[in-house]
Amino acid sequence: MSRKVIITCAITGSVHTPSMSPHLPVTPDEIATQAIDAANAGASILHLHARDPKTGYPSPDPDVFMQFLPKIKAATNAVINISTGGGMNMNVRDRIRAAREAAPEMASLNMGTMNFGLFPALASRSEWKHDWEPEFLESSRDFVFKNTFSDIETILAELGDANGTRFEFECYDVGHLYTLAHFVDRGLIKGPIFIQFVLGVLGGIGADPDNLAHLKRTADKLFGDQYQFSVLGAGRHQMPLGSMSAAMGGNVRVGLEDNLYIKKGELAPDNASQVRKIREVLDGLSLEIATPDEARAILGLKGGDKVAF
Repeated sequence: MSRKVIITCAITGSVHTPSMSPHLPVTPDEIATQAIDAANAGASILHLHARDPKTGYPSPDPDVFMQFLPKIKAATNAVINISTGGGMNMNVRDRIRAAREAAPEMASLNMGTMNFGLFPALASRSEWKHDWEPEFLESSRDFVFKNTFSDIETILAELGDANGTRFEFECYDVGHLYTLAHFVDRGLIKGPIFIQFVLGVLGGIGADPDNLAHLKRTADKLFGDQYQFSVLGAGRHQMPLGSMSAAMGGNVRVGLEDNLYIKKGELAPDNASQVRKIREVLDGLSLEIATPDEARAILGLKGGDKVAF
């Protein structure tokens, strides 16, 4: 079978705030609608966070997730991937609540503790829809995104071992790949391994082609042919680095969690528009996209029929 490229779409995240774009989905209905549209556009994996429907503040509440997860499952065959990264001011127990309850096919798993700076976004505007937004961004100046060895062990046991959930291992720097290798060596993680290289977050590795090539070389050395990789380029780096990933034999991630724009100076009207744009790139490279079931086979997932919601 010829190689198929998996498109992941990250629908809302916990990085951007509602004032940054009127198109950022906040309510359960908005998240469901945009997720379904992204799947119909060609995304085979949907990476999902939740937000407080009234304020847009990132929420770990499983009840909020359950207002959109069943709708998405009923309307699409897409793989549902629930974040365990959560958002600032959530501890690891908060961050895994929804995935523990939902037992999805996939969940994200961050592979290292790091600084995670959002405060530069304060310079982009002076008026905000909600009082929490500037305070939230400023607080990232003194925020440590905690993902200790103990945290990782907890998530592997409580989601992976207990629920059969597999992981999108988010690696924001080269050292995170060595942490991942440590868990592989201990037998706690088995292939096929799905690595998401994350470039361009303040506190992580910078978003440039040399760094992506270095991440790929390091992963090749550590994991051989036992892994698949995808690339998340933050902000304006989304399409260039996603295109490079596809050309290097990898997969791609798009979505408003990572980038609010469709091109320079123009906000993306929705998540599906970014899926369609990266599909144009893949078509230009004569690459086919993976269907959800093909993605399941590539990544060794348990199948949507094994998901309870």
